[in-house]
Amino acid sequence: MKNLLILLLVIGLTSCKENKTPQKTNVENGTPKLDVDVTILESDFIKWWTYHENNILLSSEFIAINDKSETISKDDFLTSLTTGDYIAVKLVAPDNVKQYQLYKLSSSADKQISKTVKLASEKIYSKYRMEGTPFPDFNFTDLNGKIYTNDNTKGKTLIFKCWFINCKPCIAEFPELNNFADEYSKREDVEFISLALDNKVALDKFLSKKVFKYNTVPNQEDFIENKLSINTYPTHIVVNENGNIEKIVSKVTELISFINNGDLLTTNKNVGSPPPPAPPAPM
Repeated sequence: MKNLLILLLVIGLTSCKENKTPQKTNVENGTPKLDVDVTILESDFIKWWTYHENNILLSSEFIAINDKSETISKDDFLTSLTTGDYIAVKLVAPDNVKQYQLYKLSSSADKQISKTVKLASEKIYSKYRMEGTPFPDFNFTDLNGKIYTNDNTKGKTLIFKCWFINCKPCIAEFPELNNFADEYSKREDVEFISLALDNKVALDKFLSKKVFKYNTVPNQEDFIENKLSINTYPTHIVVNENGNIEKIVSKVTELISFINNGDLLTTNKNVGSPPPPAPPAPM
């Protein structure tokens, strides 16, 4: 079960940084335009994949437009992608509004593009459909003996990471996740919990050499794959204070972007007294 979608995981590992190159503005009379020659894009898998990774973030909020230039729902947009007949293309729009449009692949398009779009979009759509649904009943005990249940975490935001020791992309994101956890370490209303497939003995040995600041729960393969229906790693899940799933993403960059751009953790609750002010600098 652990050797799942290795190609996608490896590609995801090597391309997890957002593109910092400014997009060329190509707007006429307020109408968003494509900034890429799609006929060239669809002819080469590597060109398409590079463009897709650097420009398309389907887990984010965006204005969805079909191939007839009509605004549609995000659900319909993702459903169309799962057919493998379309790719998503970013539009350069006024005021940097994020807009993606469907482009129907021609019969001469690289066949690998269609297969990859279909596979990847099915995973994304499955995660999207879980947003807003209750997180399953749970009773976790972490490596230090701390117990987490639906009841004793009520009113808290839970940030889960699903992973296993031999998943290289899972381990590669530890430093970013540690910094992320440190940022909210004073928050009593936020819990960082890692759900690992491995047993306690293996995890104790591994984590004695690798620092990971989430509280780790062992032996969670059955819960992850049967109760959550997740079989790609890493996967990050954000559960709100009401116990409902807010977001499911694959990359740490997507997770942090979602938290930083939303208001889920902006209210600083149950954090106790603020720290004393720093002493004045010497004259």
